[in-house]
Amino acid sequence: MSNENKQIKPDCPLIGEDGNIFHLVGIAAKTLKRNGMSAEASEMTEKVFGSGSYEEALGIIGEYVNITSVDEPDEDIDLNMG
Repeated sequence: MSNENKQIKPDCPLIGEDGNIFHLVGIAAKTLKRNGMSAEASEMTEKVFGSGSYEEALGIIGEYVNITSVDEPDEDIDLNMG
């Protein structure tokens, strides 16, 4: 079962966020926890903080979540005001 869970990556809107790695890993961990993946959130956080560079840390986050943009349009919002 564990291998199946690792293949399911929830969408996580990180593009457009503050690039501070602590901020990004917090958002990614919260996304994983909301999707019932608390163990993966802990594992990811440990790996990120043990990584040797910012780029490596981003790569690790990308192994756990699908990195999306915060600016992607929400189709449910009607922008016509009148």
